[in-house]
Amino acid sequence: MVYAIIETGGKQLRVEPGRFYDVDRLSAEIDQQLTLDRVLFVSHDEGVSIGQPLVEGATVAASVMSQLRGRKIIVYKMRPKKKTRKKQGHRQELTRLMIDSISLNGRTFGVEDMQPVDSSDTVEENMQPVDSSDAVEGMQPVENSAAEVDEQTED
Repeated sequence: MVYAIIETGGKQLRVEPGRFYDVDRLSAEIDQQLTLDRVLFVSHDEGVSIGQPLVEGATVAASVMSQLRGRKIIVYKMRPKKKTRKKQGHRQELTRLMIDSISLNGRTFGVEDMQPVDSSDTVEENMQPVDSSDAVEGMQPVENSAAEVDEQTED
C-alpha cells in the first residue's frame, strides 16, 4: 500500500492515490492539476522514505475536484453576570483534491499500480437458488442443521 504524509494549509494529511481529501482553500480552478511538493513521509512496497523535514525528490500529483464550504459551526461567547453575549457562525472555505499519484525520485506510484481484487471468489458464484414454496416471505430456509454443522467442523 502506497501512501504519503503531506503538509498543506499548516496541516498534515495522510494521502493515498485514488482518494479525495478536503483541504483549506487553494487558489486553483476546478479540474486544474496541482503538484504538492511539501512531502514529509512516503511509504511504498520497497520501504519508507522519511524527510528531515521534507523528502527530497518526492511530489504528490493532485487534481482539483471542487471548491466548497465546510459545515457551519457556532461560536458563542458569553461573559457571566455581565449580560454580554455574542453568537457568530463560521463556515470554512475548502478545496476537494483527488490524489492522482505519488512520485519519489522519478518513480511514480498511482492508481494504475494498485492491484485489483480477485473476482474468482465472488458471492454470486457461491449462492444457491432458494425454493420459493418453502420460504416465508423475506426469509430463506436453513439448509444445514446444527448436528450437520458440528460434523463438518470436526473433520
